[in-house]
Amino acid sequence: MTSPDLCDQYELGEMLLEIGALLMISGANTERIKITIDRIASAFDCFADLLVTNHALMLTLTYPDNHKAFTSVKWMPGMHLNFNLIADISTLSWQIVLEKWPLERINQELKTLHRKPLYARFVVLLMVALAGASFCRLFGGGMTEMLAVFVASFCGLYVRQEAIKLRFNFYVSIIFASATAALVAGAYFHFHPTEVYSHAFSTSVLFLIPGVPMIHAITDLMDGHTLNGIVRGVSVLAMAFAIALGLMVALLIYKF
Repeated sequence: MTSPDLCDQYELGEMLLEIGALLMISGANTERIKITIDRIASAFDCFADLLVTNHALMLTLTYPDNHKAFTSVKWMPGMHLNFNLIADISTLSWQIVLEKWPLERINQELKTLHRKPLYARFVVLLMVALAGASFCRLFGGGMTEMLAVFVASFCGLYVRQEAIKLRFNFYVSIIFASATAALVAGAYFHFHPTEVYSHAFSTSVLFLIPGVPMIHAITDLMDGHTLNGIVRGVSVLAMAFAIALGLMVALLIYKF
């Protein structure tokens, strides 16, 4: 594949930034983003120097004659996990390399990926609520506690989604969700003090645990992306503090 002209160089750079942004928003770690971008850039006979930060990507494309053809920065919104999209883009990158796809076809495929439907909101709420009830059972909770956690997780996630839609601060939305889930889980046991509530209360907020950022913080540190690892680790601590703050609100209200 020959080197593209100036117009195509710009289009290629913008496309690579878009792919990198999609990967990061969907929950990919730093190393996967860099490898995927390098793989696609190599199919166009150029080198990609990518800087990944917590909220932005900076990309420079360089050709074998050391001519820098493109440099740009792309800011990104918050994370919205979509592991199916990560897998689809990874598959797409290999097809680009093996089949030498032109830019037009790549852009068409990206538009197709954009149009792929996500899970319905009610299905997500239901599955998360079931997962919360299952965790409660694993921790030793009974049927009453499982039902309480099911309703609490459903309500807590709904409140978080609504808070994000209303553009509340990310950490404030976690506090709202944590407090809601804990209040709902503790409501039944507040009026039935003879029953055990600890399992329901402690597992009602497990759906808020930042598992993916926690894993990425560790893998980034292990892969040598120290700055990203530290930033993500601090973000995890802030989310844990927000969860604890929401629980504390419920404890104070119910005086458990």
